[in-house]
Amino acid sequence: MIKNVHGNTLDHLGERIVGGMWSPGDSIPPEPMLCEDLGVSRTVIREAVKSLVAKGLITTGPKVGTRVQPSEQWNWFDPDVIRWQSNAGLTREFLRDLQDLRRVLEPAAVRFAAQRATARDIRDIEAAYEGMRRAIEEGGDYVTYDLRFHQGLLRACRNRMIVQMSKAIGALLRTSFEISTSKKGGPAASLPLHRAVLDAVIAHDAVRAEKAILTLIDSAADDIEQVLAGRKRLPRLNLPAQHLPAL
Repeated sequence: MIKNVHGNTLDHLGERIVGGMWSPGDSIPPEPMLCEDLGVSRTVIREAVKSLVAKGLITTGPKVGTRVQPSEQWNWFDPDVIRWQSNAGLTREFLRDLQDLRRVLEPAAVRFAAQRATARDIRDIEAAYEGMRRAIEEGGDYVTYDLRFHQGLLRACRNRMIVQMSKAIGALLRTSFEISTSKKGGPAASLPLHRAVLDAVIAHDAVRAEKAILTLIDSAADDIEQVLAGRKRLPRLNLPAQHLPAL
């Protein structure tokens, strides 16, 4: 997708902040300098600054100017922030936080899904699983179906707040799946773990479903550690999901 001037300017500034060009507490350059540097108008700069404030990356105020916020203040559920962090480099701290979030959220949600999933919910999750299986056997976009599988589980818990959160953490989940999938043989090895989760939900066995999703999450964490240890180039989230080759 071709971005407009505002989107490109926002990306330039967001990537500089997340990439560490300016440290927390630093003032970003004044409008005239940014206009000259990026070749855009003051209006564009001001709109980009508003967006960065909304994402928690900067704060503005009288006499203090526009300053960079500590990363703890950034909106880590914002897809742009996740993409900028990916482009700057995914740190071990970021990936640890992501895995911690999954271990807190998904087991509870899957336990509820096993108790509350409707026939439609189960059909949707099964369709996502079949997409994963086809991608492994015939080649294709595994990550998109993996994301649909997990978001389907979160929707099936029938909790409106968790469902809203599932939309917000989509970029975070994709980050995890992109990295774990990049391990050779990783998707094929994880497919039966996904099946175990699905079978437990179909059987309405909440305890088994919770154990199965924890096994799956921990397996993904191991895959991520191996990818990082191998110093393999990590996927870029501003690009389409990688396609698996056919077996």
